[in-house]
Order: sequence, then structure tokens, then C-alpha cells
Amino acid sequence: MFSSTFIFEAKDFDAEFHERNDSIAESARAIDGFLGEEEWHSAETGLYAEVYYWSTREALTELIGMTEHREAKQRADRWIGRYKVVIAEILSTYGDKDLALHHQPALPGA
Repeated sequence: MFSSTFIFEAKDFDAEFHERNDSIAESARAIDGFLGEEEWHSAETGLYAEVYYWSTREALTELIGMTEHREAKQRADRWIGRYKVVIAEILSTYGDKDLALHHQPALPGA
């Protein structure tokens, strides 16, 4: 299993941002190998994190290669400040099996 985590400072999110973000998220969920997602916001730091989980690295790279994703990255400075992307291979998970991955909207104005 793999995860891709996008950690960022938010600027003002306009209607175009939300349309693109929603469309990319919908497309990501349709990729064979998509396992789930989480969104987090730290009130302390003001940072946001979007985490996507994948069964294979190929599924993850499909998202990265999407035209819409690349176009949004080219315009990202309109909506986000500093950012970091973390790609990780998950070696194991444990705990409550019924605690499913899900979507938790945390973006301002969403």
C-alpha cells in the first residue's frame, strides 16, 4: 500500500479551486487501486493535509499523470502557499479494522 500526502498553506480558495479540487478528487476515487482518503487541518499551524491511499504505486502515478492534476499544479500559486508532498510505502497497519478510510472535508469554504 502507498500513500500520497499533500501538506500546504491555504490562500483564498475561489470557485475555480473548488471545482478543480472536487473534479480531481472524483477522478482519483475512480482509479483502480484507490483505497481511501483523509483530509486534515491543524488549527495550531494553519496547515492542511490531504492524504490518498493506494494499493499500488502505479495507481498513485496515474493520479500524478492526470492532465487535470498537472494543470492545477501549474496554477497552484493562486490558491496555496508553501507546500510539501510526501510519498510513502506503508509496510503495515494495525488497530480497529472497522475504522475505515473516508473523506473528511477540511478545506476552507468547502
